[in-house]
Amino acid sequence: MTSTTTETAGAIGSTSEVELLIGGMTCASCAARVEKKLNRMDGVSATVNYATEKAKVSYAEGVLIADLIATVVKTGYTAEEPAPPEPEPEAEADGTAEHDPELAALRHRLLVSVLLAAPVVLLAMIPALQFDNWQWLSLTLAAPVVVWGGLPFHRAAWTNARHGAATMDTLVSVGTLAAFGWSLWALFFGDAGMTGMHDEFRFTVSRMDGASTIYLEVAAGVVALILLGRYLEARSKRRAGAALKALMKLGAKDVAVLRDGREVRVPVASLAVGDRFVVRPGEKVATDGTVVQGVSAVDASMLTGESVPVDVGPGDRVTGATVNAGGRLVVEATRVGTDTQLARMARLVEDAQNGKAEVQRLADRISAVFVPVVILIALATFGVWLAATGDTSAAFTAAVAVLIIACPCALGLATPTALMVGTGRGAQLGILIKGPEVLESTRRVDTVVLDKTGTVTTGRMTLQAVHVADGEDEKELLRLAGALEHASEHPVARAIAAGAEKRTGRLPAVEHFENVPGRGVRGRVEGREVAVGRLYDALPEELARAGRQAEQEGRTAVTVGWDGRARGVLAVADAVKETSAEAVRELRALGLTPVLLTGDNRTVAAAVAKTVGIDEVISEVLPEEKVDVVRRLQREGRAVAMVGDGVNDAAALATADLGLAMGTGTDAAIEAGDLTLVRGDLRVAADAIRLSRRTLATIKGNLVWAFGYNVAALPLAAAGLLNPMIAGAAMAFSSVFVVTNSLRLRRFR
Repeated sequence: MTSTTTETAGAIGSTSEVELLIGGMTCASCAARVEKKLNRMDGVSATVNYATEKAKVSYAEGVLIADLIATVVKTGYTAEEPAPPEPEPEAEADGTAEHDPELAALRHRLLVSVLLAAPVVLLAMIPALQFDNWQWLSLTLAAPVVVWGGLPFHRAAWTNARHGAATMDTLVSVGTLAAFGWSLWALFFGDAGMTGMHDEFRFTVSRMDGASTIYLEVAAGVVALILLGRYLEARSKRRAGAALKALMKLGAKDVAVLRDGREVRVPVASLAVGDRFVVRPGEKVATDGTVVQGVSAVDASMLTGESVPVDVGPGDRVTGATVNAGGRLVVEATRVGTDTQLARMARLVEDAQNGKAEVQRLADRISAVFVPVVILIALATFGVWLAATGDTSAAFTAAVAVLIIACPCALGLATPTALMVGTGRGAQLGILIKGPEVLESTRRVDTVVLDKTGTVTTGRMTLQAVHVADGEDEKELLRLAGALEHASEHPVARAIAAGAEKRTGRLPAVEHFENVPGRGVRGRVEGREVAVGRLYDALPEELARAGRQAEQEGRTAVTVGWDGRARGVLAVADAVKETSAEAVRELRALGLTPVLLTGDNRTVAAAVAKTVGIDEVISEVLPEEKVDVVRRLQREGRAVAMVGDGVNDAAALATADLGLAMGTGTDAAIEAGDLTLVRGDLRVAADAIRLSRRTLATIKGNLVWAFGYNVAALPLAAAGLLNPMIAGAAMAFSSVFVVTNSLRLRRFR
């Protein structure tokens, strides 16, 4: 991975960023330890994410990546820079266990452990199955489970112990080895190995003869259950990150480039800006570009969630990874490699998944001290039980239950898994969430400021209405006006020409074209002297009335005539998007007050606001004044979300409590926004806020469960109300519950 360098204003030197893959982490406290060690280095700022198993590190000049890796290794884990992505065979793109060596190895260890542990648990729980010398069969079956099945826990615990640390693995390893060691002592040196010995399974701790009691079902059962929990957790984590993997695999693998008029098939990576390439029906567009030849419909549903294909032709922009659903296109590449929209989307999603919300930082701080505290509680539990009952066996059982049930896995998974699923699902729907802190903002906002041009409206002038004088033919009026305006570059002229061509077909040629500054254009079309604009001083009453009506509705009225007489009036306006009114209703349903913000005059602004159902309008605002409007609303005590798409919106997007940038807009606006809406549909703004709020609610629900579970379970275990094996099952499935709860976000619509 290439590190990026950023100059910091006012700082000496520069900082660089690198992403490291961290291996060997098994719980949140592992991530907290690695993060703590990295942050102790001079000039280093790091965040480590347990769910994604990555560290995002900013480091000052003079710090080497090798130093960062060495620090992680000294802490007891592995670290490396991610390898460049390589094309994967289609058959392996599903990411299932069969093609994931780490997951496959964990599944193999789990299956063997479960097959061996099941008879041990059954023999201990059902006295009727306890034949003579059954305990020795249990030992034979349990030993491989504890030693080989639990090897990952023991190895990690030993590594941590050498570095003076304790993690979840420490709790599991100490608990299971203690149970196994007690059983060995009772079998070889106590009465438990005698022929005819019977044992009775208990859900709670009770007084018993320690010399004749074995805990083989606890040792083997806990290892098997925690392996099961870890396997389900690993599978779920991979499913949680599946959306990002799918996004990164959307792009085409090769492309037909035009070289000297011939098509040459080359890898997409070799494309350069300016190259022209062919996209046949059914093929993916190789990279972002502009159509130079051909007409087709492009399906962008995989990238934006928009189900209806978009018609494109010469001059239209197309995005890499979208699918050509119609005719043959020739496209000129405008962005390649890491600059494409797909690559930027993937980068935004990955950055968001690697970030940490404030609530997660609290969970990390708790996890860092939780394990040592639990070990102290276990020792205290042993001492209190021994002092109160004098029963070593009962004291030991309660202490082991405390060790096993208190693993803080669920705490470490609560936030990152919900973030992974939420941001991944957002990417599938064309919503890019820049970071976890954005989620907190979506909960607070109560006002949404909507920029008019390009957000509520299309941003393009279009022909809205045609009014003809009595006795005139509408089609002829459009043909002549469209032909004349086709020779002009003015936005209003282009709108009239496009509207006329769409309604009448091919436009005739123009002779003696002349532009009259501030008044309009004139020329000869099919032998007639045609004029379009404000070149007529006197209009028939019906045309004058139509012109006044158009201007009252915020439209531009253009007069058309020929041979010295006005024949009609055309109404042109920046058309309101078909979905804007529905979007405003959805935003209101979320408890937000919409405000329309525009530089247009009051008449135009009021007409647009009335069309979409907005009551509060702020018009005639200069681009640099948009920030002042946002600040004024904030001073009034409002939490402001801003939706915009232009360069002139960038500062306001950055100033707002929540900035939503339309992905169809400029790069400056997209960079300034907290949320990027890939589609130009304002309804996605409401979807983005709903998804963000749902993700935040899931995170908080996960944390409430994780904290509540540990707070409730520890006293129960210490009080002797939980058998260690039941404690192991509860601990394993608390993590599974948290991940499964996060996966519900995949069903967000």
